[in-house]
Amino acid sequence: MARPRFKRILLKLSGEAAMGDQDFGIEPETVARVASEVKAAKDAGYELCLVIGGGNIFRGMAGAAKGMDRATADYMGMLATVMNALAMQDALEHLGVETRVQSAIPMASVCEPYIRRRAERHLEKGRVVIFAAGTGSPYFTTDSGAALRAAEMKCDALFKGTSVDGVYDADPKKVPTARRYETLDFKRVLSDDLKVMDASAVALCRDNNIPIVVFSIREKGNLAKVLAGEGVSTIVQNEEQS
Repeated sequence: MARPRFKRILLKLSGEAAMGDQDFGIEPETVARVASEVKAAKDAGYELCLVIGGGNIFRGMAGAAKGMDRATADYMGMLATVMNALAMQDALEHLGVETRVQSAIPMASVCEPYIRRRAERHLEKGRVVIFAAGTGSPYFTTDSGAALRAAEMKCDALFKGTSVDGVYDADPKKVPTARRYETLDFKRVLSDDLKVMDASAVALCRDNNIPIVVFSIREKGNLAKVLAGEGVSTIVQNEEQS
């Protein structure tokens, strides 16, 4: 599928992308593999920033569903994203990639606070920036945090690495005949409630003309393929961008 060349990318990963075949936590080998893909993209000339979810450690909505105060549970989930960000930073720096973690919840002993202009400067200097702790506020998902940071960093696209190779009209794990979309427009995603990202994240990307590219991060080397317009993925964009 032909796709315009993007320069500055925000890569959104789920926390599950860090746990490999485990049921919980962080698997260093899996994090190292993803880090190698990020390094390859950076070496190819892309500017990259990342947002990683925390579902492999703690998911705020799941805690709230079991009776926890929603705000407290969400803050706990934000802290989980900081742990994942530090793990990814460590893996990238082992590969020689200069990396900075910026947290929306200040914790000066382990990472930088989120400062937009500083983050932009890091990107301009060729560093990878990992944004942690979501938006810093409860009731927002890391999808919304990723869309917000993509807009603030003036990213050309938001790449969402998942366990499936795009957006389907049904769950491909449950429906063998599910059809994958090559392209979608934001209106269709919102009106049909397609599970690309949460609605606020999709709307924010729509309003700022930031395409969302959904692809599988589990396939080795797939990030480079998709960036080159060769891999299997679904691109979500405004109709006038199609």
